[in-house]
Amino acid sequence: MDIHEYQAKELLTKNNVKILHSILCHSGDEAYNATVSLNTPVVVIKAQVHAGGRGKAGGVKIAKTPEEAKNITEQMLGMTLVTAQTGKDGKVVHKVLIEEGADIKKELYLSVTIDRKTSNIAFVASAEGGMEIEEISKNSPEKILTVLINPSNGIKSYHVLKMFLFLGLDKPIYNEFNNFVNLLYSAFLAEDMSMLEINPLIITGNGNLIPLDAKIALDDNASFRHPYYNDFIDEDEEDPLETKAKSVGLNYIRLDGNVGCMVNGAGLAMATMDTIKEFGAAPANFLDVGGTADSKRVETAFNILLSDKNVKAIFINIFGGIVKCDMVADGVITAAKNIGLKLPVVIRLEGTNADKASELLETSGLNFIVGNSLADGAQKVSKIVNS
Repeated sequence: MDIHEYQAKELLTKNNVKILHSILCHSGDEAYNATVSLNTPVVVIKAQVHAGGRGKAGGVKIAKTPEEAKNITEQMLGMTLVTAQTGKDGKVVHKVLIEEGADIKKELYLSVTIDRKTSNIAFVASAEGGMEIEEISKNSPEKILTVLINPSNGIKSYHVLKMFLFLGLDKPIYNEFNNFVNLLYSAFLAEDMSMLEINPLIITGNGNLIPLDAKIALDDNASFRHPYYNDFIDEDEEDPLETKAKSVGLNYIRLDGNVGCMVNGAGLAMATMDTIKEFGAAPANFLDVGGTADSKRVETAFNILLSDKNVKAIFINIFGGIVKCDMVADGVITAAKNIGLKLPVVIRLEGTNADKASELLETSGLNFIVGNSLADGAQKVSKIVNS
């Protein structure tokens, strides 16, 4: 789960990481008052959207007076910010963060993430702060250092020293750097983060280390340990269809293809998506209705697929075990009749009560296309969307 910069900084503050003073604002008047309250020579107005690269897209501006901060905020609110991470549709700005200016001596890059190949926690460091890490990795990989930490042993002094020397920092700030890195590591574990990126991490004229920007992704699987996760959800930033699916317990992720997929089981869902790609089409979503789905849940899932304007055809691939095929068929038929079946639907049902399901489909009066296997169904739906 991605969260906003201001929320990320709340978490860092909670874990004793020092940040600059800032105030969240939803209007020009609030921005004016925030600038007066901060009482610094300059303030920075930052659009709050779930995406990086805001500065290049006009989502980060500097103001020297309350009037200027108000004007910039009013221009920024409601604008559609398009960055490399938002996609072509961009993100609408609904709020901004007004932050005090800083005396920047040096900018660094520092992040913490999970290296799934080695099952370690990875610190990624670079002296090229302020730039997108993807650009550095592509053009100058030698400027990036990755330090792997075994979570069973924890972070050690030699890990910190390795990063410190690689970044070429001055000896007087070693203790502060050591403390800062250890606080980040503790916060990463305590809050069940999957990614913590600070870009840039600045060194001020006084030699202090301050996260100028912070991006955090939280592990949804740990939400039972952290009730506050729910408070961080911003529906303005969420895909409406994903929000709807989540509300009824469906595992749904929207993609950019045109074949709507409804499958039971994550493994089968992935195999279905791969097979659709193999036959020259692209899945519009990942949708796992789960192992205990009833007809009502299936109906809701079908509604979600039909609500996606990019979907040109639907492929339903169910292997009946705990989920009975006739229950799935009943849910699909009900949804199709309630909404009106306007798209081609290819169905492959195999397993428990498959014969009953076939009978229901045949007598439904609806024009379903039957797939005899995963490959057959994927080939048929791919041919439809490509014709």
